[in-house]
Amino acid sequence: MIKIVHEADKNRAAAYDGDKNIGESTYSPSDKFWIIDHTLVDKNYGGQGIAGQLVAEIVKQARERGLKIMPLCPFAKKEFDRRPEYADIRM
Repeated sequence: MIKIVHEADKNRAAAYDGDKNIGESTYSPSDKFWIIDHTLVDKNYGGQGIAGQLVAEIVKQARERGLKIMPLCPFAKKEFDRRPEYADIRM
């Protein structure tokens, strides 16, 4: 089972298959917003929606902190464009 965790000390949401890190979505933080700058999942795990779950975890964490997100990485931008429920948090 794939586990998605927020690793605040590393400014990322990470995906794990057991102990193996298989993907991440990273962000650059500031006081008022986060910039999602990179999302990558191991090609052997492609097509399972893991990248979308990583972005969703960052969105969840930013919402809890009252922050906005600038989706700079191409995948995150595509997720924000196709998910109207992210409109309120987008910069």
